[in-house]
Amino acid sequence: MGRTIFLTILCLVVILLDIYCYYAITAVFKKWKPTTKIIFKRAWWIINIGLIVGVFFAIYLNLFLTARAIILVAFFLLTASKIVMLPFLLIDDLRRLVIKIFKKNVNKTSEETTASLPGEPISRSSFLVKAGLIAGAVPLSSLSWGIISGAYDYQVRRVTLKLPNLPKAFDGITLAQISDIHSGSFYNKTAVQGGVDLLMAEKPDFVFFTGDLVNNLTSEVKDYQNIFSKVKAPLGVYSVLGNHDYGDYHFGKGTSPAKVKNLQDMIATHKIMGYDLLMNQHRRLKVGGEEIGIVGIENWGMGRFPKYGKMELAMQNTDDLPVKLLLSHDPSHWRGEVLPKYKDVDVAFAGHTHGMQFGVRLKEMQWSPVQYIYKEWAGLYQEQQQQLYVNVGYGFLGYPGRVGILPEITIFTLSRV
Repeated sequence: MGRTIFLTILCLVVILLDIYCYYAITAVFKKWKPTTKIIFKRAWWIINIGLIVGVFFAIYLNLFLTARAIILVAFFLLTASKIVMLPFLLIDDLRRLVIKIFKKNVNKTSEETTASLPGEPISRSSFLVKAGLIAGAVPLSSLSWGIISGAYDYQVRRVTLKLPNLPKAFDGITLAQISDIHSGSFYNKTAVQGGVDLLMAEKPDFVFFTGDLVNNLTSEVKDYQNIFSKVKAPLGVYSVLGNHDYGDYHFGKGTSPAKVKNLQDMIATHKIMGYDLLMNQHRRLKVGGEEIGIVGIENWGMGRFPKYGKMELAMQNTDDLPVKLLLSHDPSHWRGEVLPKYKDVDVAFAGHTHGMQFGVRLKEMQWSPVQYIYKEWAGLYQEQQQQLYVNVGYGFLGYPGRVGILPEITIFTLSRV
């Protein structure tokens, strides 16, 4: 209920802002032809009202994540543009008000009988409004910059995972995570290779890949298979499937020979690349005679996302393991099933959200429109003794870039204290 009230108030404020900006712009461009004015009016209100309605659809309905991303990013970018314009418009209106009051005072001292001077009303300053329009274009230009600069600007994020039950032999061991490669979206093999080189330079002891190797079809990874085959680690590379890896978005949710073949090819690709694909399975990772568990399940998501994951199978015969690390593509699985049913899962590793490829991510704070959809969407979360880490992804989907939420390579150090 609190979120609904907040969104309703936000949208009402945005509508008032839309009205104010609309009249400011049309007042400056008075010389537009009647046809141009009609086109602008219709486009302005269709786009802005459409996005406001879209925000509620994106948050409350089971739209595709790509559709949600487009709607929410467009809404926040356009709103940001209007907010940037606002000071210019307010300054101009304040200027006009001061002039109007001054003229009234002149009228009174001149003892004129009329309340104001005859003639044209004071016009809005074209300079200030046009300057506001230029300033308002800055947030929109960030989308272009996100394509040029952000898509392959890989960031290494370092996280210490404190695990009190961690066996001594594992203390200080490093784990790398990448997620959401989405190889079907790439257009720069050199940059993709650069990200893998950056990962390998960290020399992790073992690696997790938490799903979405492709967008729709296994064949999309063909041109990048050799690059991702270079991801190696002494203790192994472990992977799971994401919602995009099953072919559901190309073949539909029903079964067919082509869809079965596509999934078989996906499983074979993981093997060819040297990834140990866990499909509702676990592995015992041994170091110095001690063991921890690596558990991997198939995709398990809320709403329309498939629930292929079977934790009961993956967790069989793991009771003796002092630490269990879970690979599960969708972070909603952590709150939806892991927390209430599997208290012995120490850390879950997920991806899926991409951080919506748009937002702000600083050391002390982070924000993205995706937080209105997913409670856990980027970084480390903890509830009692259980932890979740959400990686914002290596690749991109839909919008071919990133603004503020840059592609991520995560390096974890396992620690007993």
